[in-house]
Amino acid sequence: MSALPAYSRGTAHLHAADALRAVPLVPRNLVLGFLTAYRAVVSPLYGDVCAYYPSCSAYAVGAVQQHGAVKGAGLSAWRILRCNPWSHGGVDDVPPHSDFRHALTPRGFVVPSRKD
Repeated sequence: MSALPAYSRGTAHLHAADALRAVPLVPRNLVLGFLTAYRAVVSPLYGDVCAYYPSCSAYAVGAVQQHGAVKGAGLSAWRILRCNPWSHGGVDDVPPHSDFRHALTPRGFVVPSRKD
């Protein structure tokens, strides 16, 4: 079982020919690695306590995948600030990136999309 939600996983793979194009995605993938570890180790200890769906950590994964390490971290921090005992909660999806041009691996990492 994966620590990532199903919508955060894809079927793409990083091909050797795309390695140079993947260099700008390294910070994003480092943050995604940290979030995956957090979801596997720390999240289960808390249980289902988030007022929103998806949970704050799942939201963070989607935000970083869609928007990158910096903007994704900002969106995630804003979400965590809104997730408090006085919020009504509910469904709160990550705003989609208007020009997302990458693909997702089965482990949730972002790779350049193939042109073929």
